[in-house]
Amino acid sequence: MQALRTAATGMAAQQLNVEVISNNIANMNTVAFKRQRAEFQDLLYQTFEMAGAQSSDQGTIVPTGVQIGAGVKAGAVYRIPTQGTMTRTENDYDLAIDGRGYFQVLLPTGETAYTRAGNLSINDQGQLVTQQGYQIQPGITIPNDATEVAISVAGQVQVTQPGQAAPTVVGTLELATFMNEGGLSQKGGNLLMETAASGPAITGAPGTAGIGQLLQGYTEASNVDAVSEITALIVAQRAYEMNSKVISTADNMLGVANQVKS
Repeated sequence: MQALRTAATGMAAQQLNVEVISNNIANMNTVAFKRQRAEFQDLLYQTFEMAGAQSSDQGTIVPTGVQIGAGVKAGAVYRIPTQGTMTRTENDYDLAIDGRGYFQVLLPTGETAYTRAGNLSINDQGQLVTQQGYQIQPGITIPNDATEVAISVAGQVQVTQPGQAAPTVVGTLELATFMNEGGLSQKGGNLLMETAASGPAITGAPGTAGIGQLLQGYTEASNVDAVSEITALIVAQRAYEMNSKVISTADNMLGVANQVKS
């Protein structure tokens, strides 16, 4: 009774689907979170009669054949990189990326990670860092006597200091883009890592060569839509129930076959 194993693969697939949806809903308020979607593929088929096979000596052929599928498997779980809503925070160190691009983050290991979460701060040395304390690259240091910090849409960081009539430029932020953003590996903590699938990072100034602009005093909200996720959750639940019903039906059929007396 192949239906038992086929339905079991369907239940496992819908369980994965629910896990992806639950992660989306859990991160509805995570800064710059990108929702994910599970994609599935059918498994191998058992061929009982090949389509196009000759069915008589007169050269007639079988028009469709007979093939029975073995179920379903997870094909991919990928991020949907649509833009999230811009949320006003009135914090000078909060930055939102309007368009493509990622902030570059220096990890304690010396590796570079990438993030769109722009809820930034300064540490005890005045360096611009993430919420985990990881330094943004290129490094930006704010003087301790700065009275005002202005970050342009092109990433130029200017500070106003006492006794100076004109602002001073202390650095310029750069963003990174990738040929295949879906190939980035999720590390947790709003961080992504480069992989062979993503391709190498392409860095540049915000607002140039297809790179998004920066908005100071804003953060990008999650792109999770509650209504869509709840709808997808209901569909996944019903699909799980239908697969479990197939298992029950196949079990009943086996029970009837066991009761047949010769």
